[in-house]
Amino acid sequence: MKHYPSYTKNPMYRYLLLLVIAVAIGFQGWRTLFNNYAVDVVGINAFQMGVIQSVREIPGFLTFFVVYLLIFCSEYRFAAISAALLGLGVLLTGFFPSHTGLIGTTILMSVGMHFFETTKQSLTLQYFESRRIPNVLASFAAYSALANISIGILIWVLSKFLPLHDLFYIIGGLLILVSLFALTQKPVETILYPQKKHLLFRKRYWLFYLLNFFSGARRQIFVVFAVFIMVEKYHFSVAYITALFVLNNIITYFLSPIVGRAIGKFGERFMLTVEYGTLLFVFAGYALIENSWAATIFYIIDNVFFSFAIALNTYFRKQADPADIAPSMAVGFTINHISSVVVPIFGGILWMYNWRIPFIVGSVIALCSLILSQFIKNQ
Repeated sequence: MKHYPSYTKNPMYRYLLLLVIAVAIGFQGWRTLFNNYAVDVVGINAFQMGVIQSVREIPGFLTFFVVYLLIFCSEYRFAAISAALLGLGVLLTGFFPSHTGLIGTTILMSVGMHFFETTKQSLTLQYFESRRIPNVLASFAAYSALANISIGILIWVLSKFLPLHDLFYIIGGLLILVSLFALTQKPVETILYPQKKHLLFRKRYWLFYLLNFFSGARRQIFVVFAVFIMVEKYHFSVAYITALFVLNNIITYFLSPIVGRAIGKFGERFMLTVEYGTLLFVFAGYALIENSWAATIFYIIDNVFFSFAIALNTYFRKQADPADIAPSMAVGFTINHISSVVVPIFGGILWMYNWRIPFIVGSVIALCSLILSQFIKNQ
């Protein structure tokens, strides 16, 4: 008989897992389709793409509002509402094939995505033992990867028969239905740790804040420009991009549980050092090696290290007061998105001068993160 980890029996785990899978399908579906839809259907350029991606991060910059919204709504219900908003944004993307339309629907989708991620991480840190959190977050990452693979295959098949806007309708509608079902569920009877309902900024969390800031900048260079270079410069098709996403998620599915165990064994400082040190050379590779196959390999390597970001949250959980988790995660997300809002639009401008510059900036960001990670104390 197969043995299942004890945390899987936690009702909050099952509740969050349902939403994690649904949100993964919605966001990955949007992400897979968006670049080809924006370039091939709408006809936007690099600067317009930078504007859209900067606007996409504005809701993340405003995640501190989550703290105040939780006064009127329980945190787990707010997670389901956020997922529904994401689904609505994805669905409406197909209705507005213009630069202005993409800005509006992207904002709506992004509100749902960022608010869900904030509450998901907060609830995970609250309702699971500290030693279990790396495994829980790794489990969510693995199931997200499996969902991403499934939606990638579905898009690959359906894109041969349906126009792109119909795929947005299908994916967005599915996410809305799952979110409405989640709203009927009650995973907890009582709040485990009542959370402070105001903004919280503590000096002793300074390293968590700074690493979040650089993490946001690095993530945007990967999400925006690593994909854009493959579509705009190397002219990869939607089928190729979809296949690449599927491959990345197969790797993530098998790698995430290993990363979760490795964090517990080697500690957060070691894992983040490996991540940032490798990414320094990956971004340099994007800038210095002008080859479509090299760009593909760098993209896969970059994606591999996304799971290592779990270590940043587990590091925070070890030093945080239980009542600080929800407001601190909201503040952390806000700080993360200060750089996320700025990087895409300025990166788009720099791209117009030389496409290598955003990736050189990525190497500098990785170096700064590497230096900061050495201040983490293993516990």
